[in-house]
Amino acid sequence: MNQFPGRDRHAVAHPAHSGSARVGDTRRVVVVGGGIAGIAAAVALAERGVRVSLLEADDRLGGRVAAWPLPDGRTMSRGFHAFFRQYYNLRTLLRRVDPALDRLVPIDDYPLQRPDGLRDSFTGLTRTPPWSVLQFVARSPAFTLRGLAGVNVAAALELLRVRFPGTHSDYDGESAAAFLDRLRFPDGARDLALEVFARSFFADPTEFGAGELVAMFHTYFLGSAEGLLFDVPDDDYDSSLWRPLGEYLHAIGVDVRTGTGARRIAVGDDGATVSLDDEELAADAVVLATDPRAARGLAAAVEGDDLDGWRAAVAATVNAPPFTVVRLWLDAPVAVDRPAFLGTSGYGPLDNVSVLERFEGGARDWAAANGGSVVELHAYACDPAVASDDDAAAGVVAQLEAELHQVYPETARAGVLAREVLVRDDCTLIGPERWEERPGVATPSPRLVLAGDWVRCDLPVALMERAATTGFLAANQLLQGWGVAGHDLWTVPMTGLLRRAARR
Repeated sequence: MNQFPGRDRHAVAHPAHSGSARVGDTRRVVVVGGGIAGIAAAVALAERGVRVSLLEADDRLGGRVAAWPLPDGRTMSRGFHAFFRQYYNLRTLLRRVDPALDRLVPIDDYPLQRPDGLRDSFTGLTRTPPWSVLQFVARSPAFTLRGLAGVNVAAALELLRVRFPGTHSDYDGESAAAFLDRLRFPDGARDLALEVFARSFFADPTEFGAGELVAMFHTYFLGSAEGLLFDVPDDDYDSSLWRPLGEYLHAIGVDVRTGTGARRIAVGDDGATVSLDDEELAADAVVLATDPRAARGLAAAVEGDDLDGWRAAVAATVNAPPFTVVRLWLDAPVAVDRPAFLGTSGYGPLDNVSVLERFEGGARDWAAANGGSVVELHAYACDPAVASDDDAAAGVVAQLEAELHQVYPETARAGVLAREVLVRDDCTLIGPERWEERPGVATPSPRLVLAGDWVRCDLPVALMERAATTGFLAANQLLQGWGVAGHDLWTVPMTGLLRRAARR
């Protein structure tokens, strides 16, 4: 591993175990879940000669990053996802079908805005810390001299002293909100530079773990020279990502079964079994890579010895509050100077606005044909009632559209030709609970491994990158047991700037 995966020369290589190039005899693995984690595990295993069956309960791959067709050539998804340049392992997966990552296009700016006029931007920043941090603070209207004088310097320095593994556990019992209170950043800076990121994890800061927040700041900004700007697919997720990867999976021999959910998993000394509605699949091992709620249901019924403590640990995981996505097809265009993506704070439920024709090919074609715009609104950490009460959901939708008109006034004069609303509550919550008690990739049974963004991983990764990384780690765990070489991984630096400086 002698070539860095990005521009950061402090990125860390994590070489996999050595072994034979391929399995020497027939090995069968069932991967349950066709999202990022499951696809990564299936690819990693099949490339080493393992016979893989990949099960996805939905009728398409992609999991919680899926997209699907609507009438008149329109598409819908579960909301905007940023493909940060720190996502080394996810990008490695995507390179299987797009070697130069040509289907990822850069977003030129990522402004963050409050109703009082405060606005921050990451465009034009140097990407190398600590200069990136100093430049951001110097030019941000949220950081005044008076506000900076009140900052708790000792707490701020904690952001530069992270260490992996260890940082998550260092903050056991502390919420992100409590850490932000202790940090004493000015209100505007707290909203724009900190709390908005906590909410992007689908969580209210009072329920979100401080360790995850601190780790996130290291990964995305304070510890990485990749910068905070990001890329997005050039079309809907299915066309750009999952359909090509599905074709690749077929080409390397994976038995891909969409519309097929697992009903029960059993593991024993001699193998594993996955029960479907009308069939049982025998295997040497199982990768459980579903969303957290589905994983809890399957884990509770896993048949196997010595799994009681593990079942309890999986059962203790919780989901984040619901989120709401509203996609609008407008009969008039959004102003040309609007950014492709805008993060917001203080408006109410509105957390971000995307103007999809700025980067998605299908949306661009629709907008050109209809003289309008395709706009997406996202609200994280909604009141739990929106997941079960239609009136509550309708209220959030109305608020989101009103706040869109406040942020982009020209949209108030546009007619809505079509509207799609999606409410889901199937994302994970990384709370303040003890990190070491969270289930990891390995389980008490060598026949069963876990993967997903809800799974404990002691590397500096999160969200989609945690899903991809744990997928590769799950495959590596099984391959090592069979004497087969694993897959190398990369991450941002494992320690913060101050710890790195102290070692010099």
